[in-house]
Amino acid sequence: MTKGILGRKIGMTQVFAENGDLIPVTVIQATPNVVLQKKSVDTDGYEAIQLGFEDKREKLSNKPEQGHVAKANTAPKRFIREIRSAEGEFELGQEVKVDIFAEGELVDVTGITKGKGFAGAIKRHGQSRGPMSHGSRYHRRVGSMGPVAPNRVFKNKLLPGRMGGEQKTIQNLKIVKVDTERNLLLVSGNVPGAKKALIKVAKAVKSN
Repeated sequence: MTKGILGRKIGMTQVFAENGDLIPVTVIQATPNVVLQKKSVDTDGYEAIQLGFEDKREKLSNKPEQGHVAKANTAPKRFIREIRSAEGEFELGQEVKVDIFAEGELVDVTGITKGKGFAGAIKRHGQSRGPMSHGSRYHRRVGSMGPVAPNRVFKNKLLPGRMGGEQKTIQNLKIVKVDTERNLLLVSGNVPGAKKALIKVAKAVKSN
């Protein structure tokens, strides 16, 4: 069983632990999520709840979206994700708040990383550069393209290209503080994405 909530990354700060340690934390604002749909083994083949986060104007949503959220008696949502095998009983339209988590719990945080644009093999994949001495003519270029025999470059060869903008999950981050009044979660360390990025916080799958 698992649990989760959707929110936005506000930024990073630091807090002092009781023993005096300085802990870098990421602040995540998770205003109450709304349960938009319940999925079951009988109808969908698996158990899950669908959460919606942050209202958007009806003008920006189409008829199917409006009909979908109308069942939960709420407004169209900007960010929708599923939580598999959710803990507890949920009803359509029910609110999920930050108090489902407690201080000291371990969570997995998923988001879209910052886009870096087109990058070379050294920056993108951490490859080594060639000699920088005069006459080398090989400094920051890609190395060997593979063996001679197939006479082609194999798929998945680490080459220059678009870097970032991918979905990433950081596992086993500890919740340092839960602020129910301001709907904030303070999570130790850094999480994927820029400020204001949409992210999902779920119970850690490898916590045991």
